[in-house]
Amino acid sequence: MQHCVVNGHEIGGGSPIKIMGIINCSPESFFNGSYVPTASVHSAAIEMVEHGATIIDVGARSTAPNVQPISGREEVERIGSALKELDGSGITVSVDTMHPGVLEVCLKHDIHMVNDIAGLSSESYAKMVAETHLPMILMASFSRQGDPVGFDATMKAMETVTSRCERYGIDNYILDPAIGIWTPFRSVEDDWDICRNFEKFRIFNRPLLAAISRKTFIGSLLDQEPEERLYGSLAVTMMLLSKGASLVRTHDVAATADTIKVYERMVKGA
Repeated sequence: MQHCVVNGHEIGGGSPIKIMGIINCSPESFFNGSYVPTASVHSAAIEMVEHGATIIDVGARSTAPNVQPISGREEVERIGSALKELDGSGITVSVDTMHPGVLEVCLKHDIHMVNDIAGLSSESYAKMVAETHLPMILMASFSRQGDPVGFDATMKAMETVTSRCERYGIDNYILDPAIGIWTPFRSVEDDWDICRNFEKFRIFNRPLLAAISRKTFIGSLLDQEPEERLYGSLAVTMMLLSKGASLVRTHDVAATADTIKVYERMVKGA
């Protein structure tokens, strides 16, 4: 497997599993407990790093179903303020945005990675980020974020994304199989199917992201709100680790770090 290097940290390629901690600057987020106001961004990031996070992923726009979209200006103001709190901190920072205008502002700050849930479907975005040579997380998408329906379509979307990477000269990236209810056409059964077949995405020879933290498919099974989905999230995380995940994106860094430590001891003897 080809590895991805983010600010000197190797992901995939046989390296220890890494954690990406989530900082949401969007008060309308599906999980209220994940919202971090600007004044708390630095302390929240420090705490996540102390608990085991290698990368902090900062986003300012909720993509949860049925959430009223915010303007590009609002996203810029939110994420710009958050990144200013982290500038000069030495923390490895990823930015979660799919909009070229927002990315342009983010590039003025100390960032080390870009998380594009639209999978380079925007040509202007793709050209912009290619020029930076920053490592990327790229979600399986055709023309909008998370639009493939079912496992087979997700495989085809992965092929599309990797072709875009080749076209734009991007070679340092992680693939995200797009688990979640991204469009009205997707169902929780699609998510379970993707999870069951997660190891098949290894055919692309790239590190894989497990991004399932407190998501709807877990809550639907357990009849739980996001605030109650920690244990279910950890159970799915353990399964995806066994199927080849190299990076785990999570709201719950300390608990996920414990899960990874147990997994590596049980399976790898580490």
